Amino acid sequence: MSEKPVIGFIGLGFMGHGMAKNIIKSGYELWVLGNRNRIPVESLVGMGAREAASPKDMAEKCDIIHLCLSNSPQVEAIILGENGIISGSRNGLIVIDTTTADPASTLSLAEKLSEVGAHMVDAPLGRTPKEAEEGTLDAMVGCNASLFDQVKPVIGCWAGTITHIGQVGTGHKMKLLMNFLGAAYAALYSEATVLGAAVGLSPHSFREVIGPSRLGSGFFGTFMQYVCDRDENAHKFSIANMSKDIRYVNAMATEAGVMNVMASAARHYFTHAEAMGKGANFVPMLSDHVAKLNGMDLAAEVAKNKQ
Repeated sequence: MSEKPVIGFIGLGFMGHGMAKNIIKSGYELWVLGNRNRIPVESLVGMGAREAASPKDMAEKCDIIHLCLSNSPQVEAIILGENGIISGSRNGLIVIDTTTADPASTLSLAEKLSEVGAHMVDAPLGRTPKEAEEGTLDAMVGCNASLFDQVKPVIGCWAGTITHIGQVGTGHKMKLLMNFLGAAYAALYSEATVLGAAVGLSPHSFREVIGPSRLGSGFFGTFMQYVCDRDENAHKFSIANMSKDIRYVNAMATEAGVMNVMASAARHYFTHAEAMGKGANFVPMLSDHVAKLNGMDLAAEVAKNKQ
């Protein structure tokens, strides 16, 4: 690998655009590959990126390729599919998968990449698109120590906190634990908010008491920013993506032989919301879904009790 590796980036959604932008700003040559939405591709090309024709084409040109996709089947298709990364891979290529993915799939892909002399690094993300644009995401990295030394400067373009968790696959396992907490908190906050409204306690009062207490958190803040202020962009992470993540958590628990009552309970709320056509909604909007299940219009309760 050259002193300044050539970087590729596949997956230019809410998180990917900001991450890729910060790689360019750090002085790396960048190749990008988008999907149907041309806006982020054209934005990055305008900053100096070049557009690859396919994952294979990118693999032939780049030393390190980032993936920032929605799920493991998409990652598998990009790596293993027709004109996929493996078909253009060469010895020493590094794939950094920032997707929140199924660790079992990650380990399988790492083995397949190793057969052609390439390497898999899992580096899933913490925080939001705001931090992606600012270059201050959290990264949970799974790979061996020598690979970590190679990729850390590049990950540092878009991450403010970088934690080496362990060998390949451990980053994705840690991210699933993080999103298990997020899914469970979202279900808990939804139930508590609706219960409070049902017994005469406004969502505003709930936020006012819990927010500054030991039970408050950044997640609570953005969740209630939607509930109380109806700010739809407070936390831009879809119900469909969280539903996928909590399914992966349950699969991980099953494989480990661990009882997971809380994860199973949280999964049902997200699965139900997705089945009712709400998958594109953002996670804090689960509160509206839980309210409707209880015969309540939460927006009306917020307006009625606004202080």
